[in-house]
Amino acid sequence: MPLVESTVVESVMTITLCDEERRNALSAQLCSELLDAIDEAEGNENVRVVVVTNRGTVFCAGANLAERSKAEEPTGERRVDFSELFRRISASPKPFVGRLNGHCVAGGVGLAAVMDISVAVDSAKFGFTEVRVGVAPAIISVVCLPKMRLGDAKSAFLRGERFPAAEAATMGLITKSVASDELDHEIEAIVNDLLAGEPHAIAASKQLTNVVPRMSSDDAFVWTAALSRSFFATDEAIEGMTAFLEKRPASWVRKVSDETTN
Repeated sequence: MPLVESTVVESVMTITLCDEERRNALSAQLCSELLDAIDEAEGNENVRVVVVTNRGTVFCAGANLAERSKAEEPTGERRVDFSELFRRISASPKPFVGRLNGHCVAGGVGLAAVMDISVAVDSAKFGFTEVRVGVAPAIISVVCLPKMRLGDAKSAFLRGERFPAAEAATMGLITKSVASDELDHEIEAIVNDLLAGEPHAIAASKQLTNVVPRMSSDDAFVWTAALSRSFFATDEAIEGMTAFLEKRPASWVRKVSDETTN
């Protein structure tokens, strides 16, 4: 049975983690299928936004410990390093939106944190629980630490306790938390904002958030000045500025309803 399902409606791909029995743990099969879905999204030029969500009460419970505790690889499956999965989402030119309709634990916190924008239901619990099973939040620290204050990270990593979604938002791990009956409305608003942006400009803006923080100020100014010049010379920029002056939507603007994104 597939553990990941993907659907495309209009310009939005929804990827659903559906291994409820194992609380959407990051098994070899689930990771492989998730990577396949990312390949599908990136290969489809009509897909402009990717929404990642879940079935059941857990968004993702982290590593599949039953699988990881075995000395041998699972039969018929390659073990996918979390870093491969996180790199693909981070490097993708398409925006990934987390619709976190359940708890996020250990590696699941990393999966939530690597999303470009993420909203969790306020009943969801988060936790870096690795230390309680004798390991450390190593790979996920790469995507979590840049979003967190060091004091928050030390407390959460070392104590291993669970904390509410509102606290995860305060830490910067997710964008915000909302009541369950507001989740779809919030995701709809985010997706429509993303569909109002020109796709190449969205991709470049995502790249800025990944690249500029790692550059020196001098290098960043040189690189971003060249990027800015190149964009202002494009047909898309001319269309966007013309549409703004004419007080009309630009040609690329789309709009969806919450039926598209849940």
